[in-house]
Amino acid sequence: MKSSQDTIVKDLVLIGGGHSHVAVLKNFGMKPIPGVRLTLIARDVETPYSGMLPGYVAGHYSFDEAHIDLRPLCQFASARLYHDTAMRIDTVSKQIICEGRPPVSYDLLSINIGSRPEINSVPGAAEFTTPVKPINRFVDKWHQLLDRVLQQAGPHRIAVVGSGAAGVEILLAIQFRLQTLLAQNQRQNEQLEFHLVSKSAQIMPAFPAGVAQRLERILKQRGVHVHRHAEAINVSGQYLELSNGHKLELDEILWVTGASAPAWLRESGLAVDAGGFINANDYLQSTSHKDIFAAGDIVNVIDHPRPKAGVYAVRQGKPLAENLRRGLLSRSLKPFKPQKTLLALISSGDQYAIATKSNWHFEAALLWTWKDWIDRRWMQKYTELPSMPDEELSRLDRRLADQDTFKEISAIAMRCGGCGAKVGANVLSRAIADLKPVPRDDILIGLHEPDDAAVVEVPPGKVMVHTVDYFRSFIDDPFTFGQVAANHALSDVFAMGAEAQSALAIATVPFAIESKVEDTLRELMAGAMVVLNDANAALVGGHTSEGAELALGFAVNGIADREQILRKGGMQEGDVLVLTKPLGTGTLFAADMQHKARGRWIEDALKSMIQSNRRAAEALYAHGATACTDVTGFGLLGHLVEMIKPSAVDVEIDLAALPLIDGALETIEMGILSSLQPANLRLRRAIANMEEVVSSPLYPLVFDPQTSGGLLASLPAENIDACLHELIKLGYSKAAVVGRVKAQGTQIEPVRLIR
Repeated sequence: MKSSQDTIVKDLVLIGGGHSHVAVLKNFGMKPIPGVRLTLIARDVETPYSGMLPGYVAGHYSFDEAHIDLRPLCQFASARLYHDTAMRIDTVSKQIICEGRPPVSYDLLSINIGSRPEINSVPGAAEFTTPVKPINRFVDKWHQLLDRVLQQAGPHRIAVVGSGAAGVEILLAIQFRLQTLLAQNQRQNEQLEFHLVSKSAQIMPAFPAGVAQRLERILKQRGVHVHRHAEAINVSGQYLELSNGHKLELDEILWVTGASAPAWLRESGLAVDAGGFINANDYLQSTSHKDIFAAGDIVNVIDHPRPKAGVYAVRQGKPLAENLRRGLLSRSLKPFKPQKTLLALISSGDQYAIATKSNWHFEAALLWTWKDWIDRRWMQKYTELPSMPDEELSRLDRRLADQDTFKEISAIAMRCGGCGAKVGANVLSRAIADLKPVPRDDILIGLHEPDDAAVVEVPPGKVMVHTVDYFRSFIDDPFTFGQVAANHALSDVFAMGAEAQSALAIATVPFAIESKVEDTLRELMAGAMVVLNDANAALVGGHTSEGAELALGFAVNGIADREQILRKGGMQEGDVLVLTKPLGTGTLFAADMQHKARGRWIEDALKSMIQSNRRAAEALYAHGATACTDVTGFGLLGHLVEMIKPSAVDVEIDLAALPLIDGALETIEMGILSSLQPANLRLRRAIANMEEVVSSPLYPLVFDPQTSGGLLASLPAENIDACLHELIKLGYSKAAVVGRVKAQGTQIEPVRLIR
């Protein structure tokens, strides 16, 4: 997370990572507005480019070539990426209600969520067919279809309902890919049967008749059964019933019919058309709410209606960014008039294409090469980003900026130190008012009491376990960071076999006007409360101040039986070493700072980091763990050495057995290491056979510092199978045996690594 002295004054929130919004992110990354905080709420962190979808399905592009990774783009734009789904907009309180996080406040909002095929009007379609949109979900289904075809002998009967450009392109791409794969597996004799269902008498009804004739010829040559003037009226199991009386028996039905919009837009009170799409004026601004904009398939520009196609979303990106910028700076908006006609390049699956504009049309293999060049060039704009964005507000923006906004910034820019840095009492009380710590009988005075300190009781026969952790955020999502920070702090207590009792929070929130400080603090502590309450740890108080960066920590109290405390120094010869979570957070987030980590890698890392170690600790203790620690900043080797010394043993670690977060090996191979790695590397003197293993690609990962890492424990060998089985059952899917405890040898170096 980037440090900034800019005081946050306004929130621009984008819902959806569509084609228009990637242009907005790039625009604001190149020319940010001080005082404006940008947030993207996206269901998926990798957004597909619709123009390359048929090529991806046909096998001409890899997944990464056909998808824009939103995470590095958000990093470039200094935008917070919230991986969640918007469910509703509260236009009165100006908040977005999400599926899995606290509400997100906005001053200006833009919606670019795409559309989906109209599927609910046909009985059985929602249950038994695969919609091609949202594209991300279709991609998952597509891989499942590929697996089924490769694993099962034919025949394979596939239908596409919808004969527009998208339906025809996807059918031809699927046919080409499956024929290619079956041939590669010496199964070209298996029957592949394809059907195209067209509601109209002519396929491609939005295009000139000549374009339809060219594609009808290609479909006929490839043996596709075209059902013209036939509507799908019912889907039941493997059967598709058509309005012409035909009943097709099929193995797969893909739905590419007319577009529909989610109901929550209408339910939020936005002005929408008959199909539920947001009505907008020439500024791409909602006709009912001047602080909400929209673009792409989800918008109905009243004076300039256009088909639901990605090419229009691409063209709307630049004017949308301009009007959002003007809206934030309280300037007059600029009207956008789309082109009346656009060049369309329609692929036929086999690196061949048809070009059409107005009544002109042509076909050739060279046209696919041209389309490929256009698509790749567009993708490069959002995947090959400058190393650092320009942080300075342009002279034009400074001249156009709303003077009241900058008066507001100036009035609060000079911050006091000492107790003057504390968050105001009213803001703090409002932010924590909704927090509901788990009730415990041993908390005598807690969070919502007016006293100066919390009071907790130590139950008879118990001892107190104290720990503290505090660090600045490495992500721009306070809700997720709150979960990670709480898990990280609690892990020390769990590693000692103790029960978490209470926690005091220490939080720093970025400089902002009061309402923005309140929003950030509310999200931050809401995330922490998810973890603390799950651990039965009562939040009893804390301290909050303002600073340049978001940071959070906890002083945690735990309680344990004196005789049952689990320590680092109990490893015994013959024990087996278990690691409950994968390694790699250090290198991955170092790569994330450099915009070189894939979004899906970071999402996997965050899923690991927000997973509590509580249940893992209980399983390890129940299966006779002799020693335990949590793997954090010193890396696997550093924390292992802390266990070896008091245990007076040697240890053998199997590098090949180390569980890794997806992408960690790739970022290590890029040479990207955490800033703490050099300090951890000094412990290499503990490795007896360093010369043998230093060339291993896994070697750097034993020094990789972890945040909210897993537990490393030693167990008797006879208990390991049952323990691993339980860990995996509890959700620690990458828990693994990583080494063995040996008798102490005569050498000074106590660790041996096996390649």
